[in-house]
Amino acid sequence: EEYFSACRKTDPKKMIAPAGMDNEKLGALIQEAASEILESRPGFWKFKSDSEVVFVITDESHNRMRIMTPVAEIDSISLEQCQVLLAANFDRALDARYCLNDNVIWSAYLHPLRELISSEFLSALSQVVTLSKNFGTSFTSTDIVFGG
Repeated sequence: EEYFSACRKTDPKKMIAPAGMDNEKLGALIQEAASEILESRPGFWKFKSDSEVVFVITDESHNRMRIMTPVAEIDSISLEQCQVLLAANFDRALDARYCLNDNVIWSAYLHPLRELISSEFLSALSQVVTLSKNFGTSFTSTDIVFGG
């Protein structure tokens, strides 16, 4: 009870993490990680990583960051594959996830921007690309399977 009482008294403004990652730092990190930059402006990057086209989108004012790459059109996969995607999100996709938007299946990773560190970004980028490449086979983002 004492813990919960202290939590209720905490000023939410004081709970915000100090500024860490921002668009400028993330842009420099993407420059190093990408094999080819296709488009770049503050808050939006389109580039190639391991032959996959990757998008990184940020919203500094809302402290959000998203890495994503298109995987397949939803109309091109079976119901069984959709079920495998959902199961993979539970135990094989780890930090990246299969998502659906505008009839396109994406491999994506979402994270608060300010709290993101370089090593997390690089790991997430690798997982997003690997999850896309493993669509239709192992549906995994790394060699690790949760609980396995």
